[in-house]
Formats: sequence, C-alpha cells, structure tokens
Amino acid sequence: MEKDRIKQAYLDFVLNEGHPPQSVFKLTQQLGIAEQEFYQHYPNFDAIDREIWGDFGRQARETAAAEPVWESYGSREKLLAFYYTLLEILKHNRSYALMSLRRSLHRVPALTPRVLDDFRQDFEDFVGDLLSAGRVSGEIANRPLVQDGYPRFFWQQALFVLGFFAKDDTINFERTDAAVEKAVTLSFDLVGRNTLDSAVDFVRFLVRK
Repeated sequence: MEKDRIKQAYLDFVLNEGHPPQSVFKLTQQLGIAEQEFYQHYPNFDAIDREIWGDFGRQARETAAAEPVWESYGSREKLLAFYYTLLEILKHNRSYALMSLRRSLHRVPALTPRVLDDFRQDFEDFVGDLLSAGRVSGEIANRPLVQDGYPRFFWQQALFVLGFFAKDDTINFERTDAAVEKAVTLSFDLVGRNTLDSAVDFVRFLVRK
C-alpha cells in the first residue's frame, strides 16, 4: 500500500538522518512517485509523526487486551498492562521514539505536543472506558463533580511517563518501569474510595436520619 511505503520511507529517513526530509518533493523523488501521491495520504510530515504515535498507542492497547488474563484484570491492572506494553513497543522503536520525544516534550511542560494529538485522543477514550468500568465495579469512587476531568488527569500521567522514558538512562529503562507502577498506584489511590468518601457517606447517613 502506497501510504505504508510513504510512512516507512519517512521513518527510515528520520532514523538515518536525524531529522525529517527537507521537502515532500525530496522524499517522493526518493520513492519514485509523484509528489501529488504523498498529498493524497498526508498533508505534511507532522501528520505522519502523529499517525506513528497513534499507531504506538493503539498497538499497545490491542496487544495488552489480547492477553488471556486481560478480562480478569481490574482497571488499575489494565492501565498497568497498557503502559508496560507501550514501553516494550517504544523500546523496539527507541531511536525514533526518543528522538521524537526529546524534540517535542521539553518545549512547554504539561502541554501536549502536537505530535501526540492522535495518541492522546485514543488514550483518553481508553482511560474513560477503564474508569467507567471501575465505577461499576466499585474500584473507582463515584464523584460526579470532578470525575469528568479524570481522563485529562490521567493524560498528564501519560506525559509524565513518556517524559521519564525520554530521560531514563538506566539499562532497559528499568527506572521507567518503576515510575509507571508508582504513578498508576498513586492515581488509583486518588480516584478510588478513600477516607474522604467514607466521611461523605457518613455525613449523608446522619443527614438522612
């Protein structure tokens, strides 16, 4: 498929040269196709980068969900499985992933680089489904006033994980694995039932009396 050839040629160029091609014309000339063929699939090189990161996220989600134990997991375990699968995918594509993250994440902390737009949309939808299931099972506290903002909160967690990965210089990114576990544990402690929820329930009970 021509679109896949274009994406792979772009990726190969970035890996070999350390930067995108100077122009669409140069890339299509290398491929032996008309420049117009490129624009039938992508408006620019940035769109390819966004699609590559979107592919990373979808592949991680689908691969993790294909494991036989997936359905027995709670929401916390499913998010952990997603992150660990994503990290394995990034490790297999580490040259591109690190180059891309280091080029984009340092600019404005906490803001999403455009290269992650597709990844973010899919991630927030995925997390939204996990949280909905968690509320049904009781793993996630039902807090109508704030829970609509949870996917954005978890996206900041994802940016933290990606930033940590980009800076991690340990063998096989061991510190990133540990950071993922601690970050996910903290986030689910915050959105799960805790002392405050118990206090609210107690007050409601007293009011009803």
